[in-house]
Amino acid sequence: MIPNDLKQMLERSGLNALRLAGRNLLPIVQGGMGIGVSAHSLAGHVAALGGTGTLSSVDLRRHHPDLMEATRSLGVGPEAKDRINAANLEALEREVKAARQIAGGHGLLAMNVMRAVSDYAAYVKRSLEAGIDAIVVGAGLPLDLPELASDHPQVALIPILSDSRGVQLVVRKWERKKRMPDAIVLEHPGLAGGHLGAARIEDLHDPRFDFERSVPETLAVLRAAGIESQTPVIAAGGIRTLADIRRLQDLGAAGVQLGTPFAVTTEGDAHPEFKRVLAEARDEDMVEFTSVAGLPARAVGTPWLRAYLKAEPRLQAVAQVKARCTKAFDCLAQCGLRDGKAGWGQFCIDQQLASALHGDLKSGLFFSGRGALPFGSQIRSVRELLVRLMGGDSAATLAAA
Repeated sequence: MIPNDLKQMLERSGLNALRLAGRNLLPIVQGGMGIGVSAHSLAGHVAALGGTGTLSSVDLRRHHPDLMEATRSLGVGPEAKDRINAANLEALEREVKAARQIAGGHGLLAMNVMRAVSDYAAYVKRSLEAGIDAIVVGAGLPLDLPELASDHPQVALIPILSDSRGVQLVVRKWERKKRMPDAIVLEHPGLAGGHLGAARIEDLHDPRFDFERSVPETLAVLRAAGIESQTPVIAAGGIRTLADIRRLQDLGAAGVQLGTPFAVTTEGDAHPEFKRVLAEARDEDMVEFTSVAGLPARAVGTPWLRAYLKAEPRLQAVAQVKARCTKAFDCLAQCGLRDGKAGWGQFCIDQQLASALHGDLKSGLFFSGRGALPFGSQIRSVRELLVRLMGGDSAATLAAA
């Protein structure tokens, strides 16, 4: 499942392969990034090199001009929502097929589905029908995932959680359904980008999320349930170097997940301007805020985001429940803007992330994790990134490829 040159490099690095879904993989997982940042190109190329490539399920129609044209100028309401959702499910199936063609039978392909989206169940089911290898669920507890995937026992089910308490809850609930997680992504909310797994911004750097504590505690939960040996823990957030990966494997993690370093690769599905913004951003440029989903979030402090945050108190003061989404479609099960939740974000997450996908600084929201990127502000290939993370010479390995 891993090309020979990268397999040899993995052995020289001293890292252990990740055993997942019956496959030996590079211990480097590409995280799911929406809207459309990780679609068929990025996920397919990561898998082709023996890693785990992850598509993000949300609003994938934006990569398909015909589907965008078919859903343009629909207005708002139930009919518009249904037509947009149908287009997104069609796009999801196309993206899985295209990613599989690129992967060529190597690696593993996963679909990231946010539990917080209103069509979560439909995204999971269509992903399964499209032949995805794994379902990864974050932004909420996927307590019903075993039922949704009951007809697909061969597909790996992977929740994203942030501490051992969440892991213990999921394991206990799933045990009653006679289906256990195939892996756990343990994401540090103080280091990752996007929607973060803490209740409040003040909690992002709580010591319980530190890998030195959360990894051993999670392994203890899995050991008590009798599933430690078959349930790899994948650490996520702020991982940028071979030393980071070694440290986490020494703690007991089987692999690591990275988002932002993959987002800025040449094969990434976003606009070049999107990649430039993320590649040039530094930790001091990051802003932590409450998103429209009510979760803490981290993004680059672009002019749009700073202007929004300046206006946020005024917008929250006049927040009110709307009969339906007035922007496009009900993408979230609960939305600060639509549902009048004053303590939540008051903007359209779909529109702002779509603007970022196309590189629009004026209205885009650019999620990003912490830590200097492996190649600084340079845009390099997926292969070069994987080689760098395993301690190899990118130029020499590319020449030999």
